Amino acid sequence: MPNTFLTPEGFKKLQDELEYLRTIKRNEVANRLHEAMDGGELIENAEYEAAKNEQAFVEGRIQELDLILATARVIEESENGGLVQVGSKITIQESGAKPETYTIVGAAEANPREGLVSNESPIGKALINHRVGEKVTVEAPGGSFTVQVIKVE
Repeated sequence: MPNTFLTPEGFKKLQDELEYLRTIKRNEVANRLHEAMDGGELIENAEYEAAKNEQAFVEGRIQELDLILATARVIEESENGGLVQVGSKITIQESGAKPETYTIVGAAEANPREGLVSNESPIGKALINHRVGEKVTVEAPGGSFTVQVIKVE
């Protein structure tokens, strides 16, 4: 499996989620299962079925996080010479629009609403290895558009 790129903050956030799932959430689900089993006939017990589904989800997420963290490559801040890389905070501007600022991160911690754009997304892929002042064409599902790299931190 290829490395998952994570910022130090993203790595810590996933570690915290994993710890929560292992220590607190597992116990909550186990208690729900125990209470549901005490609730009568299991075949027709909707609470038992819901608790089993939640248990499967929690265990699946724990496995997913274990794998992500085991293969993670933590991106430290470095002098990038103005080159867009994973971990770069960039400001871009589309013609006639206001400048927008994003941080390029790995897919595991991408959250566009918070300004965290995946290096695997169309815009992330397009911007990697470009410098301040360059115009970059982004091939997105909704069509292509051009942005200019204004700032790279």
